[in-house]
Amino acid sequence: MPQTILMLSTRGQGLYEFTEKAAAFVAEAGQEEGLLTLFVQHTSCSLLIQENADPDVKHDLRAFFARIVPPTSDPAMGWVTHRDEGPDDMPAHIKSALTQVSIGVPVFDGRLALGTWQGLYLFEHRDRPHRRTIILHLGP
Repeated sequence: MPQTILMLSTRGQGLYEFTEKAAAFVAEAGQEEGLLTLFVQHTSCSLLIQENADPDVKHDLRAFFARIVPPTSDPAMGWVTHRDEGPDDMPAHIKSALTQVSIGVPVFDGRLALGTWQGLYLFEHRDRPHRRTIILHLGP
């Protein structure tokens, strides 16, 4: 069963699309049908399938998560005890827990069976740049 490791560099909080890289992996595998499983090996970012046509969607998602989980420097987050790596650390873990670190996408006719406006995203929840590892596994 084909698998690969995809490394993504982030520049801080935001959504980073990697649909084309995942699609290229599926095409190179030459498998007509199956399930592509994607798994990110981190606890302060997550994976999303989201609209990739209007950049306002990415902006609004970031704004929403910033409102529901502000940095620990916000008085509303005074209850947080895990503060070792800065004011964005524990909020990043909470955002990751509210989303997902693994997703599956069907492969149909040798291509990802994503909808017209759907794309694959790494959702970075930390302020500073990171290198993130995503494992792609194409099963039957």
